[in-house]
Amino acid sequence: MRIRFSLTIVFLVLALPMTSLAHVNSPDVYYDGYAGPYHLLVTVRPPSVVPGVAQIQIRNAGDDVDEIQVLPLRMVGEAAKLAPAADVAERSPTDPQSYSGKLWIMERGSWKVQVHVDGKKGKGELAVPLPAVSTKSTTMQAPLGSLLAVLGLVLVAGLVGIIGAASREASLEPGQQPASAQRILSYVGMGVATLVLIGVVLFGNWWWGLEASANARHNYLLPQVQPVLGAGNVLQLQLENPNDMNVREPETAKRLRQLGVVVPDAVRLDDLVPDHGHLLHLFLVRMPDMKSFWHLHPEQTGVGQFADKLPALPSGHYQIYADIVHETGFPETQVGTIDLPGGTGEPLAGDDSGVADLAATDKVAQLSGGYRMIWERDQQPLVAGQPVWFRFRVEGPDGKAASLENYMGMAGHAAFISDDGKIFAHVHPAGSVSMAAVDIAGNQKEDMQGMNGAPMNGEVSFPYGFPQPGDYHIFVQVKRGGHIETGAFAAHVVK
Repeated sequence: MRIRFSLTIVFLVLALPMTSLAHVNSPDVYYDGYAGPYHLLVTVRPPSVVPGVAQIQIRNAGDDVDEIQVLPLRMVGEAAKLAPAADVAERSPTDPQSYSGKLWIMERGSWKVQVHVDGKKGKGELAVPLPAVSTKSTTMQAPLGSLLAVLGLVLVAGLVGIIGAASREASLEPGQQPASAQRILSYVGMGVATLVLIGVVLFGNWWWGLEASANARHNYLLPQVQPVLGAGNVLQLQLENPNDMNVREPETAKRLRQLGVVVPDAVRLDDLVPDHGHLLHLFLVRMPDMKSFWHLHPEQTGVGQFADKLPALPSGHYQIYADIVHETGFPETQVGTIDLPGGTGEPLAGDDSGVADLAATDKVAQLSGGYRMIWERDQQPLVAGQPVWFRFRVEGPDGKAASLENYMGMAGHAAFISDDGKIFAHVHPAGSVSMAAVDIAGNQKEDMQGMNGAPMNGEVSFPYGFPQPGDYHIFVQVKRGGHIETGAFAAHVVK
């Protein structure tokens, strides 16, 4: 028999529904920025279950830092003003430029990791946005479960023994032996106690099974955008919000409040804020060849509704990724698929971009007008979970560096997508965080890498780490001569 134990309140907190990340199956946060005069690369590995512990890794580009402290803060609201005591990050004994720390994240929603640096150039700080979500239900480890089961049996046996001794000897004088009737009463009491305790254990096991099933139902559900291709080649999108507990499980939400558990505000669809100029960033990738790639910006037509007149996309089966950001700085990506017939369409305009026939390479991508984009990579293999600066250089037919232009407020954009479409990350020169969240966190643009306008030397870089081994496509977009260019690269990631 399995005996399972849990604290009711802890379970109910874990059972809260969670909202999706700004990426798909790529939860780690990478941020390249400045804490005052100090250039840092910060990696945050969020917990898969909230409450949980986030792992923080910080690398300083120089050797002038004496101490780094980290602390968690809510992004908005009263809790954003109530800072806990900061934890001192531990310097690596083998790499003095690397620091690590751990932070408890107690509730879901928009958080930021506040980084305080003290060094030879004075003090500095930056904030790294962190969306906190639960993506699974944790199970008890087998050794711990076995230990608790044994201790539970010992506890039951001890209780039965105490009841038997009490009914047999409680009324006796010291040194007096129990009579036959008292012994019989003791046996009866022990038998009744054994049946009652077995009933209690069976009831607890049944109750926990029900709660575990409820927990599984309340885990995060990936939002599925509903696309429809209407007349005039207009793509209509209806966003979904499957994780609103107040709508999906109103009785459960009411029960939690009665027990004193705070039910977080629902993530709505009427609170979207622009992220580098657009409410929604739509990525369309034809599968499985991934040769047709498009980055579009539909207009909002209603709450959770968007529409866009498509350009001339080739026919095929397309994977959809729709990026949005809420007013709390909480980002999410909604996914879907659609079969497009191809044909004529609207010419690209504004920030919209795409290429109908891309050939992914491992080193050099050909662009228009004889230009090319070069992935400046070394010979080391790409390892899952390892942060890397992905550096790209754009040069003209003469081999000289191209003059790049500002593209939606930054030097470039990149999309990292697994070849099966199950992993997606929209990354900027400052990292994998949304720019709207960075603004809400209080950082300034001059504190972020690649955010002071495009570099004049034709180079752009992105900090990122692949979450899993496998094969990926990297789509890199920059702006040159008033035209948005897209380079496609193939990457193989090892374990």
